[in-house]
Amino acid sequence: MILLFLSADDILNADDLQREAVEVPEWGGSVLVQGMSGTERDRFEASMLNKNMNGVDKDKAMERYRARLAAACLVDQDGKRLFRSEAETRRLGEKSAQALTRVVEVASRLSGLSDDDVEELTGN
Repeated sequence: MILLFLSADDILNADDLQREAVEVPEWGGSVLVQGMSGTERDRFEASMLNKNMNGVDKDKAMERYRARLAAACLVDQDGKRLFRSEAETRRLGEKSAQALTRVVEVASRLSGLSDDDVEELTGN
């Protein structure tokens, strides 16, 4: 078997962020969910660390977890985030928990967030 090794250009030019349409009947249609990039996931996880950056702040992790993850992964057809501000994310968190859970399940899978990762981030 001959192995072909990728170059840096091959890797950097790969379209590797998966997207998936998710039907959300509570909202009256479908949304597009895109997995997070490495940088986006790092930013998402860092937002939950305590002030010393050495442990997860449990209260911070649980506060609007679903809304923050959904906001990080809901995109338009061009891949641009639908929810960019803290105020929009806060409002998103006031939507149906069932609808947000539909989105979060797909966002977690596409972003490589395992159950263990989520437990560590939320302290559950």
